[in-house]
Amino acid sequence: MAGALEGLTVVEFAGIGPGPFAGMMLADHGARVIRIERPARTKPGAEPRVGDAGNRDILNRNRERLALDMKDPAAIAQIRDLVRSADVVIEGFRPGVMERLGLGPDVLLADNPALVFGRMTGWGQDGPMAPVAGHDINYIALSGALHTYGQAGGKPVFPVNAVGDFGGGGMLMAFGLMAAVFSAQRTGKGQVVDCAMVDGAAILSAMTWTFFGNKQWRDQRGVNLLDGGAHFYDTYETADGKWISIGSIEPQFYALLLERTGLQDDAQFARQMDPAQWAPLKERVAALFLTRTRDEWCALLEGSDACFAPVLSLAEAPGHPHNRARGTFVEDGGMVMPAPAPRFSGTPAPAPRLAGRNAD
Repeated sequence: MAGALEGLTVVEFAGIGPGPFAGMMLADHGARVIRIERPARTKPGAEPRVGDAGNRDILNRNRERLALDMKDPAAIAQIRDLVRSADVVIEGFRPGVMERLGLGPDVLLADNPALVFGRMTGWGQDGPMAPVAGHDINYIALSGALHTYGQAGGKPVFPVNAVGDFGGGGMLMAFGLMAAVFSAQRTGKGQVVDCAMVDGAAILSAMTWTFFGNKQWRDQRGVNLLDGGAHFYDTYETADGKWISIGSIEPQFYALLLERTGLQDDAQFARQMDPAQWAPLKERVAALFLTRTRDEWCALLEGSDACFAPVLSLAEAPGHPHNRARGTFVEDGGMVMPAPAPRFSGTPAPAPRLAGRNAD
């Protein structure tokens, strides 16, 4: 199977994090993605660049590779020629870098008027912060999102780099590129997609902003319905030092949780949506979950409508029966990695491959 994006040609300038993730999303589903890389370092003892895992980088799977020195005018001419027949360009440099290379959107769109030119940055192409360095943690901090993550009374806790780099960055870029391709196919006119992680982190928090705007969210960490403030929506340690997750929001799911844990006749637990009860009830729930191992709680609650799941480690997740049944994880060259997503019924994604071949 070739995938849903068969026939789409993408030229991706090598980078780390969100740009490669967007390229991976497109390549996973059948696009031809040609990754322009710097020539390999030849100096003895040269250290790899941050985020550079070579052919074992999952984000760079399913690519064709082309090593070019972009300080060489001949390489710039070769890239321009390549882009003339491409649908999409992805770059993740600071604003102005592509222009200085002679590969800015004005140049490439003049060569190919239907081109979609994707620009992946943290701060965006304009604004006071646009020229300065940053990373995921900074972008989600400025968006307001980071303020909402963490326990009550504690410091902000960042969710690795999932929200800025990948959810608000690479995934949003992939969406933006395909929306612009759809437009170009109808109008014949390409455009620039300015994808900033600070914007993406903000839009991922749209539901939180709904709650906040409707006075249903206190502007504090760990005291709200979905941030760990409620006793029925949190993680809890078990007797063997492992963890489980509970998300029993709806009354029928909460009732089942109480029934399975023997708390259905406790009057205090009947006051589910009273925030004044959440802290004391959380102490009681925490004590309860410490009485059994994670596997024992799984035997009692997993597979029910109590909205329960064990907190699995990276080593454990691929072996869970549900993940095995769906093929959520696959393996290539001894590397376990997430399978392409989402799933397509008519044009399923081909099996991913780590090592890219050289472009023709």
